[in-house]
Amino acid sequence: MPQVRKADASWSGDLATGGGAVSAGTSAVFSALPITWKARTEGSDGLTSPEELLAAAHASCYAMASSNNLAKAGFPPERVQVRVEVTADRRDAGWTLLASHITLRAKVPGIDEETFRTAVEGAKDGCPISGALHGNVEITLDAALED
Repeated sequence: MPQVRKADASWSGDLATGGGAVSAGTSAVFSALPITWKARTEGSDGLTSPEELLAAAHASCYAMASSNNLAKAGFPPERVQVRVEVTADRRDAGWTLLASHITLRAKVPGIDEETFRTAVEGAKDGCPISGALHGNVEITLDAALED
């Protein structure tokens, strides 16, 4: 059965000097997080941005996908820690997303390097957020096992 998730955003004023807010419409786990163009394209100043929210979505999606692949390979992870860095910049066509870099550190008892690498690389391509970005944004992975 298809699942629908909602988010809501509002904006007042022009792009450069206006501002707005974004809220989780389905879960309501966050509401009225302030957003501005300056926070998006310069320093965050304690505000969020679409790119940060995309990084959060990609990190959580990849954490689930990599854990699933590792478990399916017979090695359920004790822990996976994921950080995603989304890079955006001004280009000829305007502001655009360039890359999403995934860093994974995992504690997976008993796994060998080849099995680990196969599982986490497959998750990079198999997570639905990666799928949505594929062909539009460079996706890279730095994955390592921890003791």
